Amino acid sequence: MRSKTSDQWRSILKSKTWDSPEGEKRIFSILKLSFDELKLPSLKQCFAYCSMFFKDFDIEKDDLIQLWMAQGWLHPCSDKNLEMEDRGNEYFKILLAKSFFQDITKDYAGNVTKCKMHDLVHDLAEHVSKSRNLRSHFSNGEVIGSNLLNFKSLHVLNLYKADIMELPISIGKLKHLRYLNVLKTRIKTFPKSIGQLYNLQTLKIPYHLEEFPKEIANLINLWHVYFGRYMKVPSGILGRLTNLRSLPFLKVGNKTGPGIRELSGLNQLHDNLSIYGLENVGDGEELKANLVEKRHIHKLILGWKLSRPSHYVENDDDVLEGLRPHSSLEFLEIQGFRGIKFPSWLLVANNLKEIKLLGCNNCEGVPVLGHLPNLSCVEIKRMENLTLIGSEFYGDNHVNCGNGSSKEARPLFPALKTLCIEEARNLIEWMEAPTERASVVFPCLEELTLIDCDQLISAPSHFPSLKKLVIENMENGGMPIASILSNQLTTLTHLRLWYVGGPTCLPEGMLENNKNLAHLDIVDCSELTCISPQSQGFEYCCASLSYLRIWDYDVVAL
Repeated sequence: MRSKTSDQWRSILKSKTWDSPEGEKRIFSILKLSFDELKLPSLKQCFAYCSMFFKDFDIEKDDLIQLWMAQGWLHPCSDKNLEMEDRGNEYFKILLAKSFFQDITKDYAGNVTKCKMHDLVHDLAEHVSKSRNLRSHFSNGEVIGSNLLNFKSLHVLNLYKADIMELPISIGKLKHLRYLNVLKTRIKTFPKSIGQLYNLQTLKIPYHLEEFPKEIANLINLWHVYFGRYMKVPSGILGRLTNLRSLPFLKVGNKTGPGIRELSGLNQLHDNLSIYGLENVGDGEELKANLVEKRHIHKLILGWKLSRPSHYVENDDDVLEGLRPHSSLEFLEIQGFRGIKFPSWLLVANNLKEIKLLGCNNCEGVPVLGHLPNLSCVEIKRMENLTLIGSEFYGDNHVNCGNGSSKEARPLFPALKTLCIEEARNLIEWMEAPTERASVVFPCLEELTLIDCDQLISAPSHFPSLKKLVIENMENGGMPIASILSNQLTTLTHLRLWYVGGPTCLPEGMLENNKNLAHLDIVDCSELTCISPQSQGFEYCCASLSYLRIWDYDVVAL
């Protein structure tokens, strides 16, 4: 049993053995043995609890861990410095590795977010569950019964999709309640007694609700709160919830609503944080957010309103500079920034893996990024004032070139895999890397996308690992295409050219050099008259081609 890998277990789960009653019994007994091998009683309880979900239900990992936490099964061992949710993640990984979970869904960072249980695994969970735990109530869509509040020891009240318009006024009597989910109900207001649920850890509010219950300010043990984008949150509430681990977003108010200073003490926030309405941040207030102390935040979105009067953009530079995150940040998205320069703290964001710059229309240049060792994805969209991507983009001056006076060449953009530049309509020139570093730039770049860069007339020529090139809506695409598809390129597998003007022929040797080209998609490139001038012929050059589309013009030579 211990020798079986998770892949072997999955193959067993998918086999036809399940189709026979005898085979089903045998597999069930094997699964029972695997369950018995779980050493920790609390881990067995966590597995058995999964029987509370319907068969074939999409189980959200974070929600499941919060439910385990509400039951009190995730208290970490004294010899480990782990929080309850860290222990929950450990348990989830163990159960996943043993194939008790399947059909997983992952997020942008490759982390598991959802899973399901095979029917027989679900049956096992029901079998090993001693009894339906009266500390949990899961709604089946029915109306909440008045006798529910008689269960004073209730820890979990999951009313997801229940046909209810209100909660009982006496809900505050559920003093031990730690988890309350009323998503997708018709509830419009909460009773004031909600503020008496002092042990509540997780609260999920219907997204259609417009008024945030002020009484929630009393729930100082709250770890997770979920609400919709249009919720009107009064000022002074969120700042009191200093134990929060997750917050869907903070929308900074102008005259009403929360101020950015309410983030000051929320240093336990984990994973994702989105801050919108940054045009409403007054001079110096950004420092009160204290983002630099929030070491558990891995993804940060900073958003300004795109359409706003000019007097609302005077302090954008200072605000962004003052919103310096902790150095552990991995994903950064900046939306609607109308300042002129990007923050200096980007120079030392060495753990950054992904950056998106969206609608930063006043910036004339891009940030220095090429020296960042872990950066794997860069997305630049809607930068109207960007005219030049110069040598500073590569970060050459910020790379340690070895010891002392050594001229050892270190790679620029050493981990970058995808680069997208879109709607940079005034971009004219994209310069090569500095001459002494040209041979070590973009060593891992696999996907390059250029869309709506109408005036671009030059691009670099060194992309040693490029597999996918997409160029769309470019009137003067001839020279950039010739440069990118130079004789040095031999790794291309996917080429898409849509609505591109300029080239009359694909660069000589391009098809011949890229023997693994499998996808060639050319649409409405009106000046293109020649695909393959090579003497060997199109069929010889494109032996690996599995998709070909050439549309809306006459091809003179193939």
